[in-house]
Amino acid sequence: MAKDTSAPFRWRTVVEVAGIAAIIYVLLGAPGLPSAWRTGRSAEKDTPAVRTKIESLVSPAKELNCPTHKYETHVFSSSPLILYVDGFLSDSEAEHLIDISADKWQISTVSTDGIERTDESVRKSEKALVQRDLTVQCIEQRALSFQGWPQDTFIERLWTQRYNESGHFAPHFDWSTATKTARRVSTFMVYVSANCTGGGTQFLRIERPQAESWCQFVECNVQSEGVTFKPRKGAAVFWENFDAEGRGYRETMHAGLPVESGTKIGLNIWSWYQKGYRVDDGEP
Repeated sequence: MAKDTSAPFRWRTVVEVAGIAAIIYVLLGAPGLPSAWRTGRSAEKDTPAVRTKIESLVSPAKELNCPTHKYETHVFSSSPLILYVDGFLSDSEAEHLIDISADKWQISTVSTDGIERTDESVRKSEKALVQRDLTVQCIEQRALSFQGWPQDTFIERLWTQRYNESGHFAPHFDWSTATKTARRVSTFMVYVSANCTGGGTQFLRIERPQAESWCQFVECNVQSEGVTFKPRKGAAVFWENFDAEGRGYRETMHAGLPVESGTKIGLNIWSWYQKGYRVDDGEP
């Protein structure tokens, strides 16, 4: 008895027609679907956390005329890229940042799922949002120039951080919210003032270098996990937070070690990638 092949044939035809219809639908622009679905982009711009982040993005004015500034760059690691930048700030820039922070200090917070709170077991310090005067915009410009003016990348508003005795920041990543179109791509940890003992920046998952020449920049005479960069006035540690595929580097877990005596003042410079975003020049 011959098999009836008509049913499988009809089913295959329906699937093929549906597939062709779907292709035509996409080519017509997928009418009726949200634009984020049509383009394949996530709707991260609509979340409160990302909206707040976008509001903090700035770009130095194009007509800025900044004085020439020289610094020395030392390559600590190529993957992930970690650089020690000696003299990133001049003495006058460091003193200026201290002066304009003086009346703005507030207790530092930690953020969990976009909710800010204080927790001294995690982070014990004070922070100050600095005004974007000419000096500050020139520092922003230097940070972008250092990275080769990457496309769709902006500086987050600059904050100074003050760590008094026992001040610290527990191990953490700087990844922040991360999507294909929005993420914190890099970090500068800048030492504005280092009148202290302790207070180094420790990377727990990176080996200490063997070359003695690095001992001027990292702690060589202590037994501790990973590598600890010394806080030195005007210097900075720069690192990239993501690889070329957009995966966060686990090696960039870092901590601000407790200040044993004195005071350390740092400056966070974070670069944020926001695809297709534009910001007004010299935004206050």
